[in-house]
Amino acid sequence: MKKCVLVLVGSLFMLLGLFFAVVPGPSLIFFIAGLMCFSFYYPKARHYLAICQKALTKSCAFLDKKLAR
Repeated sequence: MKKCVLVLVGSLFMLLGLFFAVVPGPSLIFFIAGLMCFSFYYPKARHYLAICQKALTKSCAFLDKKLAR
């Protein structure tokens, strides 16, 4: 039951991420939330979540450097 709910919520977040990829909005947040829901049961999703987190950390550090000038 818990797995079904997490997969359903993860799917909803991924669909919202796809929707906001076309329409301006917080698509990256929804993609990461969907991957987080999937990562409880699927190891490949955990791998992709780690990649997204590293990329987001790098881009935030880059923006902090540029905005600090």
